[in-house]
Amino acid sequence: SKCPESSRRRVSVRASAESDQTAALRVSGLLPATSYTYEVRYGEQVRTGAFRTAPSAGSPAAVRVAFGGDLAGQNVCRDAARGFPIFDAIAARQPDLFIGLGDMIYADNSCDAVGRYGNAQVPGDFVASTSLADFRAHWRYARADAGLARLLASVPYAAVWDDHEVRNDFGAADPLMPKGLQVFREYNPIDAGGKSPNRLYRSLRFGKHLELFLLDTRQYRDANTLADSDAKTLLGAAQREWLIAGLRGSDATWKVVVSSVPLSVPTGADDTARDGWSGFEGDTGFESELHALFDSLGSQRIGSLLWITTDVHFAQVLRYTPIRVRPDVPMYEVMVGPLQAGLFPSRALDASLRPKRLFFHGAESPDAVHDFEEALRWFNFGELAVDGDGSLSVRVLGVDGRELYALELPAAGR
Repeated sequence: SKCPESSRRRVSVRASAESDQTAALRVSGLLPATSYTYEVRYGEQVRTGAFRTAPSAGSPAAVRVAFGGDLAGQNVCRDAARGFPIFDAIAARQPDLFIGLGDMIYADNSCDAVGRYGNAQVPGDFVASTSLADFRAHWRYARADAGLARLLASVPYAAVWDDHEVRNDFGAADPLMPKGLQVFREYNPIDAGGKSPNRLYRSLRFGKHLELFLLDTRQYRDANTLADSDAKTLLGAAQREWLIAGLRGSDATWKVVVSSVPLSVPTGADDTARDGWSGFEGDTGFESELHALFDSLGSQRIGSLLWITTDVHFAQVLRYTPIRVRPDVPMYEVMVGPLQAGLFPSRALDASLRPKRLFFHGAESPDAVHDFEEALRWFNFGELAVDGDGSLSVRVLGVDGRELYALELPAAGR
């Protein structure tokens, strides 16, 4: 809709080859819970888009958040005819926010003319990334998808990174991290609020009932191969203390922690180098830090707590009772994916958080899927919908937007 000239702003920002023609712009003075349109002109090109700002912290507004991860990995890339069809299904849900949970590129993979599941693909003009040019080519390839472009032009996007934005299972000491981080920030501008320009962890408030805590599980972690101990960290001391203080201090009905790696599903090469929180049957992983995190919350009731995760390439919903001094307080984990990537279902679970499986969506085995039409059945994304009374609906949805699972949780989280 047209707005009066007095409501319009015109701002110029420089885009150049040094940043792969990307540019970031901070806009201040926007009103909460308000719809805005924008127009971008670059040379002769004109693009339009729209977004709606988050409701204020005291507003009992209904909020819908979609989330997903794992895109174009293992040579499961843009289908020649349909691209990434899941993004139109996400846009059709009209979320207030879409969270890219990580592995939104596979900088260490290739995309061939024929995909893993036998379909014709748009081939990628890239190799495993070692240079800024390589990383940028991967991001250009993903963002060239028409469905993803439509989603990003209509829905606010919160970016999280995981390992494949650089390379498999990377950590703080990886020499490729600075390049991968630079290009990640070029394509995913994040306002650090005047803090360190490379800080990615932050919180987002959406009304009275929802606060999101987006973690950086890569930049500060110790080596996966180290034995788990009280000193080993996945988050780093500053981020861990920020998370604890944020959970304790938030008055939101629901606190949602966004972690690119799962809590109880073992990931990584094997027990000698676990990449997620779980050590499973070995002595690596980061369980000591996770348990210390929960213990630090102690008997202080922090309200309803839920984690959303990805990385494992199948969907699962788990219920936990992780706080040892309050075994009556439940917590939930919703893991989703892939948006479109290889399929690696597993029913292995670490028992230390006392998980109860509520839902599982995955093929019989990684080798059970042989063609792209069958693979489409397993691609998925998640959705959190908070009502004005604080009740929460958790959904896992398929590539066509079909509901695969729903869980209704009252405001008390019981």
